Amino acid sequence: MSEASHIRILRDAIGEAARQVTGAEDIRVELTPPASADHGDLATPVAMTLAKAARRNPREIAGEIADRLREREDVIDVEVAGPGFINLRLSPRWFADSVADVVAAGEAYGADGAVPAERILLEYVSPNPTGPLHVGHARQAAYGDALGRILEFVGHTVTREAYVNDYGRQMEVFGAAVAAAYAELIGDEPVPPEDGYSGAYIAEVAARLHQEAGDRYRGQVSPPTGDTLDWFATRGGALMLADIQAVLERARVRIDSYFSETTLHREGLVQKGVEALVQGGHAVEREGALWFRSSEFGDEKDRVLVRANGVTTYLAADVAYHANKADRGVDRLIDVLGADHHGYIARLKALLAATGHDPEMLEVMIQQLVSLQERGESKRMSKRAGTLVTMEELLDDIGVDALRFFLVDRSHDTALDLDLDLAREQSQENPVYYVQYAHARCVNILAKAAAAADVADPVTPPGDLDPSERELVTTLLAWPAAVAEAAARRSPHRVAAYLRDLARDLHAFYHRCRVVGEAPEVQVFRVALTTATRDVLKGGLALLAVTAPDRM
Repeated sequence: MSEASHIRILRDAIGEAARQVTGAEDIRVELTPPASADHGDLATPVAMTLAKAARRNPREIAGEIADRLREREDVIDVEVAGPGFINLRLSPRWFADSVADVVAAGEAYGADGAVPAERILLEYVSPNPTGPLHVGHARQAAYGDALGRILEFVGHTVTREAYVNDYGRQMEVFGAAVAAAYAELIGDEPVPPEDGYSGAYIAEVAARLHQEAGDRYRGQVSPPTGDTLDWFATRGGALMLADIQAVLERARVRIDSYFSETTLHREGLVQKGVEALVQGGHAVEREGALWFRSSEFGDEKDRVLVRANGVTTYLAADVAYHANKADRGVDRLIDVLGADHHGYIARLKALLAATGHDPEMLEVMIQQLVSLQERGESKRMSKRAGTLVTMEELLDDIGVDALRFFLVDRSHDTALDLDLDLAREQSQENPVYYVQYAHARCVNILAKAAAAADVADPVTPPGDLDPSERELVTTLLAWPAAVAEAAARRSPHRVAAYLRDLARDLHAFYHRCRVVGEAPEVQVFRVALTTATRDVLKGGLALLAVTAPDRM
């Protein structure tokens, strides 16, 4: 159910009134709470949006629409404000019916908003199995997983994929570093690679490989070459990938498939992709190298595909991988990449165009950097990895719920300062605690309410509603639009922001309105309102993979 039926009825009524006044068709009616509750419960700028085409003063249009709306039983008052806003104050009956709509919809409330529904291949995290996931990966993981959940909720079909960078020089250097640590364990002279990987995790991988192979490689690792080097790189990478998968699973991050870069090379797909560009006239030899003529497709300059020494570049693998993805029968590709990949957008679209695919099927979401703050200072070092703070360390420190919420609490395209002290805090200053506490508060109220099991048909409360009730209902009714906007703009932070607003209004309602012990018709309405709030809080938190505890 995309939205409450009674707000849809009201929206349709406003649209019909606007059609009668202006003669316009296909009118889109936006309904939002006004800037101040003193101006009413809902407001619409529909008159202003129609004024130019109708060649009329928007206030005149608004006045005529308002006259028609005053005839409705569910409208108590209508006023025209400013340049042509229409402010509505609605009846208690309308609020009661709207709450009943939300309760009846249950988990489906706010869903099915995507038109048209698409088949989406969503790629995120893209780990290097040469080291543990760090805080940058954590932000990509939290964002990508939440985005996938939101897209599915509104009706898209989503496949989640991680591209494993397990090919090339980096894997050789990693294998050599692990082999050097292995040499130390068996008493051989270690020969660590220059600019190699370091940190306790390298020694841990070496110890696990020693358990597996014993002293089999004695005398072959100082330095390792050939099959020996390949074994340490491949087996060590497999252990690292298993650790990465375990950390992602612990963080409730779902990945449907892990696509190995090595597979592209082993199956000849990289070479085939390069040859296709050459045959299509989109690649040319220059200065001894093979260049992709990406500037012909809007990129700022051409890019090297094969270096003068015959070694393919990372872009050559991208040609094969993105063509592979585009050929899987999907409607859209979404890549979640780090802040240092901004220049990739144009070249990735160019390679899709050059391989006969629609470049507009690709969206690239760039994740900006994360800074960890502790006691007012930046936290940079990791005891385990030797460089950046790992995702596993963050999980150990602040837990899954705080990690997931904090990492999507700001737009992905802005830098994020994650305050570890605040994330650890068990108080309403902590935003995830604040939202979770609102859910627990709802559960506690309902546990005390005798009418908790009978909320499908709330009756009109006597007299007018408390302002906090009105605000809580209008916020609940904004959920479908909020989640649809989060999906359309690829912005999970909008869900987090909505949940904070809903929690704020629930806490205000709790402090102003008693639920249990009121007149029966008031109690039934407030139980229904609490039930609806509980359900939306729980559903919204689930989209961020954050738990909704029953008690705090």
